[in-house]
Amino acid sequence: MKRYENNPIITFKDVKPSNKNFQVIGAFNPGAAEYNGEIILAVRTAERVRESNDDCIKVPVLDENSQSIKIVELNTNDKKYDFSDSRVVKEVGSDSDFKYLTSMSHIRLARSRDGINFKVDEKPFIFPGNKYEGFGIEDPRISKIDDIYYITYSAVSKYGIVVSLAATSDFKSYRRLGNIFSTENKDAVLFPEKINGKYFALNRPVSKSSGKPVIWISESKNLIDWGNHKVLACTRERYWDSSKIGAGIPPIKTERGWLELYHGVDENEHYYMGALLLDINDPSKVISRSEKPILEPKENYETEGFFKNVVFPCGAVKKNDEIYIYYGISDNSVALAMTKTEDILRNL
Repeated sequence: MKRYENNPIITFKDVKPSNKNFQVIGAFNPGAAEYNGEIILAVRTAERVRESNDDCIKVPVLDENSQSIKIVELNTNDKKYDFSDSRVVKEVGSDSDFKYLTSMSHIRLARSRDGINFKVDEKPFIFPGNKYEGFGIEDPRISKIDDIYYITYSAVSKYGIVVSLAATSDFKSYRRLGNIFSTENKDAVLFPEKINGKYFALNRPVSKSSGKPVIWISESKNLIDWGNHKVLACTRERYWDSSKIGAGIPPIKTERGWLELYHGVDENEHYYMGALLLDINDPSKVISRSEKPILEPKENYETEGFFKNVVFPCGAVKKNDEIYIYYGISDNSVALAMTKTEDILRNL
């Protein structure tokens, strides 16, 4: 695995705010696809309201009735709220993880001919537009099935986090197809073709009662209705993926099986990249798995940032005889690593 020498390739400075009242604070966790001679990245773009003073936090929220952004103003001296985490506002005494997000994310497209130098579109591609997206849209992945590009993403709202699906054929317009996995689920990726007449998806539901966040596999006949949910891979004690795991890039078809690059988190909240090899005819069977991570946070741009020590794979494309892997770093920027499929398979 070779990092691009001039990483990061996209930062928040490369992205224009969606409106004059916002400022971009992060551009990261991109889905990736090749279309019409270009490499397209669907970049999670996080924005927050420009603050007016230290005594007030302004939180962007989508109004369900008007479908427009409203600004909720919170007094930082209000004892009802916990402002200790800069990413969220928690309600003191509540069982929920947060009351509000301090930023709102949307999907912005970036385009490149060489897969390295990207130009970011000036306007959002998919912006929060319904009650399930009230707090934002996060962490898109792109799978091309036949001639359609399907985009899975996390929709965040007061109702929780669900997995939503959109489709595009030209990266100019899109269709929302609805929520395909209910709360609390995320890190969903679609296999790029049917297997024995069925569609398959990896996803990561989170149980509030017991167990750790692990990778599940589900199947469907139409991409909308999913069932036969099975646990695919679990966390491993004393390993680099001991705390939680989740799917990263859409699986890549190889002669030996389906290659899945996933993220694992250790007890120190450090995020790593590893690989799974799944049976070509029955992807619910794991053939092999990374003993050690194939990419770990060690460069300055990976160990520092909004959320430190994170490499988070979301997209990959084949270019010549290499795979270009696009990954989020520290909830802040986009980086690129390059390798050959055979090199990963030898690591398993």
